[in-house]
Amino acid sequence: MTSLLLVLFAVVYLTSAQSQISPISLEELGSDIGIQVFNQVVKTKPHDNVVMSPHGIASVLSMLQLGADGKTKKQLTTAMRYKVNVVGKILRRINKAIVAKKNKDIVTTANAVFANSGFKMEDAFVGKNKEIFQCHVTNVDFQDRNTAAAMINQWVKNETKGMIDNLVSSDLLDSTMTRLVVVNALYFKGLWKSRFQPENTKKRTFHGPDGKSYQVPMLAQLSLFRSGSASTPSGLWYNVIELPYHGGTVSMLVALPTDENTPLSAIIPHISTKTLQSWMTMTPKRVQLILPKFTVEADANLKEPLKNLGITDMFDSYKANFTKITRSEHVYVSHMLQKAKIEVKEDGTKASAATGNTQFVIISVFIVGGML
Repeated sequence: MTSLLLVLFAVVYLTSAQSQISPISLEELGSDIGIQVFNQVVKTKPHDNVVMSPHGIASVLSMLQLGADGKTKKQLTTAMRYKVNVVGKILRRINKAIVAKKNKDIVTTANAVFANSGFKMEDAFVGKNKEIFQCHVTNVDFQDRNTAAAMINQWVKNETKGMIDNLVSSDLLDSTMTRLVVVNALYFKGLWKSRFQPENTKKRTFHGPDGKSYQVPMLAQLSLFRSGSASTPSGLWYNVIELPYHGGTVSMLVALPTDENTPLSAIIPHISTKTLQSWMTMTPKRVQLILPKFTVEADANLKEPLKNLGITDMFDSYKANFTKITRSEHVYVSHMLQKAKIEVKEDGTKASAATGNTQFVIISVFIVGGML
């Protein structure tokens, strides 16, 4: 098996959103900006695993857009292709559908703003973020960087069920200049609709992007999946398969180059929300599926990728316009980071051994910090 296209776990949230909101395209919901950022990051890390959530990136940028004005807001609106106040109701409907109790998968989304004690924010900015993103504001004292970082990390740890901790280093916080830290967290845990049996897991050859081959444990099953083939505009073919989760609203999409000599870097630029939507039209087929067990944890600095996409002014201390966040000080974004973790494995614990299901966990955390 050649290396898998690791955009597969970045789109889990998107496929569910599409099933709930059919009249609105994913581009209009802003998720395409996250996939564009993913493509930018992959360019700088051609041989590394990249774990990202497009929906999370769009959420953080949307939260900032509510506080932007002038050219800063225009750049965000242009890159994201929608205005938050126009689709606020749609975003709320998506989050409500995803975390609904009837959804048997475990999905948690959370947003928070950690504001420096005494920092005056506009009521409209706070109110809209609370209304649209259920964003909670917590006051912290950034002069005590260690305590502030510990508070943020504890919040992240709680929201991601302990999967991610130590997200924020105290070195990222400036005791005299940091004003806000904006954080978005997404946690997902689901059981496969079609189960993998542990006795079918065997070591097989996996071809990595570095050209080397590895013997790794791989899950296997023969079952009915929606699958098909597609090609890039340049004629490179790849196979796609959908793995639905037990909850019925979330799926994993896996892409695999048809030719082992085709590098993932040649296929990834072709991925967009339109591409993903085309994958969802595949027909069910009986497939012998072999999928590697893996755990990947990665972080990325999103500042340069966003600047490459035309979002530049918000990172410039002179050009940034966030007067809808505050009129008492001039602020700009100094850092924008993402940390995410994904696990695809069989459940080996006694508590869930009866199910024998593979678990898929995705956790994405985003921080916009050091707004000076």
